[in-house]
Amino acid sequence: MFSYSRTAWIPGFRKEIVAIAPTRVPVGRNADDTVACKEQAVAPDARAGYFPRVKARLVDRWLDAVVAWSGSWIVFSTILSGLVVWAFLGIRYHDNLQWQALISDIQAILSYVFDSFLVRQQTNAYEDLMNGAAQLRSRGITHERTLRKLVGRVKEEDLDRLVSLKDQVDPAMTGFTLDLPEESWLNRIASVVSKVLGHLVTIVIYWTCIIVWLGFGPANGWSNTWQLNINSATSALMVFVFAFIANIRERHANYIRRCLDAVFQVDAALEDILRSLTDDQQANIAVVIPAQKVNVVQTVIFYYADVVGTLVGIIMLAIVLMVWLAIGPVMQFNDNWWLFIGTYAGLVGMNDGFVLRNTQSKLSQFEDDQFCHMDQQDAKLLSLVRQANGDRVSPATHKVDITRRISFATAKVCAHEITVVAGFIILLGLITGASVMKWSTTGQLICNVPPSIIESFFMLILITGHNYADEERRNELRNVYLRRLELLGLAHRIQAAQTAVVPTLPTTTQSVV
Repeated sequence: MFSYSRTAWIPGFRKEIVAIAPTRVPVGRNADDTVACKEQAVAPDARAGYFPRVKARLVDRWLDAVVAWSGSWIVFSTILSGLVVWAFLGIRYHDNLQWQALISDIQAILSYVFDSFLVRQQTNAYEDLMNGAAQLRSRGITHERTLRKLVGRVKEEDLDRLVSLKDQVDPAMTGFTLDLPEESWLNRIASVVSKVLGHLVTIVIYWTCIIVWLGFGPANGWSNTWQLNINSATSALMVFVFAFIANIRERHANYIRRCLDAVFQVDAALEDILRSLTDDQQANIAVVIPAQKVNVVQTVIFYYADVVGTLVGIIMLAIVLMVWLAIGPVMQFNDNWWLFIGTYAGLVGMNDGFVLRNTQSKLSQFEDDQFCHMDQQDAKLLSLVRQANGDRVSPATHKVDITRRISFATAKVCAHEITVVAGFIILLGLITGASVMKWSTTGQLICNVPPSIIESFFMLILITGHNYADEERRNELRNVYLRRLELLGLAHRIQAAQTAVVPTLPTTTQSVV
């Protein structure tokens, strides 16, 4: 059963999200008598998991399917195989300018397309999580109301005794495991690779290679071939990183949905038993997550990201490609012609790299706000039964080493809107320089090489940011799951006590903490 949700789409602004968790109809009750909105009533034995919001427009669903496919193993394996073939062919054609220009063009086009896919993938994951958070908060309001009723009906000494067993949960009693679903071994390997690619050491190695390349500049007379060498290397790295980010994001998004599904099932079970014990019939109410307020610069960045996320940029690229092919005979398919499409896609791609890191950071902050609301809501629930709020396990609460602090600080600086503006100014400077040089081969390489170096760096930083955000979400969902499990266990113990069947737990019980 799908929840009710509504979004108000305003380009450049994050969407207002309104959602209601489906009301669980107590056993023996009729949905017509229980809730005002019949479509929101479900029986306790109905599927209680998380259902992603279904988009109304067919074109949006089609685009989402394409984006999901771009993160599949088929696409990643195909691109990885293509890079291996390119590496071997490079042994034979590495001195050929047109060969290197062709590879640069292919890389720029692929990166351009993946930029659009990643923006939409990022936005979809954000909306999924925010919709889930709104539904959890909606049901949390019902939990607080019904829990107050239940606690008021239990004697203080009985409640103290039952609460004292909070660290002992019998899975057979609750019907749930003591933790969230495990990842597959393939996902765990991909996560390890993600941490390696996003690590500070990897970024330091990357810039060390760039410095070494610059050191060979004078010896090579700053030639076009010298420039193309690093362009080819960063192109290969960028294609790999783009395909990897799409793959790991899709994997992590699917795992987060599984975690949300597990949390929703425990949450629904808690609603079932609390309604049953209190004979509560009031429907779950809507929770509104208002559109986030941001400054003018951030609004412009969000507006641009919205355009990129609708894949309008890919249509523009298709038009430019047709123009490029049409002028080929006029330019006699010379070196400048070969570089032109790579120059266009590379410049736009560099700007998209800045925007991607910025929007990832901002959306992650918005998600943090909602989980903070859930933490506060859960603190109220636990205080009603005299349980201390579970510690919020997150990267911020762990002992953070110097490497992690530097990585986090670097990612934060790269995500700032001023950095995006600075990137745009650099882009204008590159275009100006190439124009002064009348878009010669060297002039176009100036517009190819720096963007390729910068964008590769930002993709590594994007992985760093993704790793932090993913780790935070997993910890937060795990804490929500465990807190709901504690409350569910208490509700079961109260139910057993009320029916004079006092549970006798094994002496070797497991702890949820």
